[in-house]
Amino acid sequence: MRILLVEDQLSMARAWRQGLEEEGFAVDTAMDGEEADVKARTTPYDVILLDIMLPKVDGLTLLKRWRETGITTHVLMLTAKGTTADKVIGLDSGADDYLAKPFEFDELLARVRALIRRGHQKKDPFIRVRDMTIDTASRGVIRGGKKISLTPREYALLEFLAFHAGSVVTRTMIWEHLYDEYDENTSNVVDVYIRYLRNKIDKPFDTPLILTKWGEGYMIRGDDPADDPVTPSPAVGKLDKAKKK
Repeated sequence: MRILLVEDQLSMARAWRQGLEEEGFAVDTAMDGEEADVKARTTPYDVILLDIMLPKVDGLTLLKRWRETGITTHVLMLTAKGTTADKVIGLDSGADDYLAKPFEFDELLARVRALIRRGHQKKDPFIRVRDMTIDTASRGVIRGGKKISLTPREYALLEFLAFHAGSVVTRTMIWEHLYDEYDENTSNVVDVYIRYLRNKIDKPFDTPLILTKWGEGYMIRGDDPADDPVTPSPAVGKLDKAKKK
């Protein structure tokens, strides 16, 4: 999932960004309110981590502007101003959560995961797709009783697909949510990681979960097999025609 980290203290921003990336998140950064405003308006972030005391435009002003213009991205405010009155002002300004500095990084991660689940209308930290279970807290994956080891990038892709189980996600959607502004990969990296996932998630099992909607994108099967909107590849279509002849 893709996060915008808005923090003007460089050392702190670097440490948090590194920690988030190690957990598999794609992280963009902004050092002042104006930069954050541009990025929030042009990129579909899953969560924004927003400091209040920022150069150029402060965090509360930014948040009010975003909500007034219809930006609904979940915002977690990070600030040294931790009194009850400060929290009330932040939450009443449109924040979804509020975390006072200093804090434990594990708590930040837990709050980010909770906001991502809320964004996908999921309260349970476990995502279940057919015979596969994804633990979004530990980032563990089990299918058919077998534990599956994934890299952070593979896990991020699987989780994104699972949040949209039964629906097609385009390559553009995947790219926008899983790769940050610093990533130098080309767009075909999405297809590469889909192949990696299939080798681990599908290859050892009889029923594939990751499906292709030709010309549109990818999806993970939903609960109802009748809802799998999959069309055959061109090669399969030609073979069927040949058989009919």
